[in-house]
Amino acid sequence: MDRRTFLIGTAGFMLAGVSAMGFFGKTKAGENAENFPFRLTDEEWRKRLSKQQYDVLRDHGTERSFTSPLNDEKRNGSFLCGGCDWDVFSSAHKFDSGTGWPSFWQPANAGSIGTSEDSKLFMTRTEVHCANCGGHLGHVFNDGPKPTGLRYCINGVALKFRPV
Repeated sequence: MDRRTFLIGTAGFMLAGVSAMGFFGKTKAGENAENFPFRLTDEEWRKRLSKQQYDVLRDHGTERSFTSPLNDEKRNGSFLCGGCDWDVFSSAHKFDSGTGWPSFWQPANAGSIGTSEDSKLFMTRTEVHCANCGGHLGHVFNDGPKPTGLRYCINGVALKFRPV
């Protein structure tokens, strides 16, 4: 076996192994649907959501930064889960993080969201999901403003805004 064949084979084997470990693969949001009060079949989710909403909320995708009008939303109101209309964030806790995604320093209330470990893309992050339907909302980081020091970086397409 020549060196080139060996290197190509080794690289392919390593890439397959990394993919099998879940670094690149997507998992469905709410795969353990019994853990969430609001449940729909995959077919029902596809009918309920736009293609982009489905990609983010159910397949853990990410919208491009600076594409959501909710990033610039300044009115008072509530940010609801785009999948089930659950109250997840408040405008009172929203701030401009400069990242291009709607950002909040805390959820609407203690039961609004849930978190889980996301170890895809060779790093470990804390994923944020809707506590009602399990929809993937975004991630939370420890570089936010006081008083919590947290930055909930949320996909705008995963949200709906309800003004007060």
